[in-house]
Amino acid sequence: MEAARDRLVPDVVADGLRVLFCGINPGLMTAVTGHHFARPGNRFWPVLHLSGFTPRLLKPSEQGELPSYGLGITNVVARASARADELTAEEYREGGRLLALKVARLRPRWLAVVGVTAYRAAFDDRKARVGPQERTIGDTRVWVLPNPSGLNAHWTAQTMAEEFARLRAAAETEA
Repeated sequence: MEAARDRLVPDVVADGLRVLFCGINPGLMTAVTGHHFARPGNRFWPVLHLSGFTPRLLKPSEQGELPSYGLGITNVVARASARADELTAEEYREGGRLLALKVARLRPRWLAVVGVTAYRAAFDDRKARVGPQERTIGDTRVWVLPNPSGLNAHWTAQTMAEEFARLRAAAETEA
């Protein structure tokens, strides 16, 4: 897994997506497979389906189908690590800067950052909470979602799906 830390995981993106989901950084399993949210305990894919974003439960290996639903995935920080707490404040700040440039280029309707702590660090917004944010990047609105990692015990798959569904409803009403 040590070599995985140096692998870049390609974004799953297209111009004008409804929602661009943004993870914190690739985990080691994601780096090895090249598939976002690949760790078996990660709840991203089940929550994406439970919330109504996808008509069926996708496997990480099916991430290429996301743009057909108007969805995409990127990360705040490109470097893979075993845990997000291995990232530095500078990596978060630089990741936020690069993410803003990517969003300005791709112009999704919504940027959905999964992880309030990562959002706070990347965008220097200490008061951010889960939900829609005041910040915009060009015309792109920003929503902070709970981190789907199995390590996040504060949120169940069901409560996460409810928050994801709030974003889905907002993204649909602005279509």
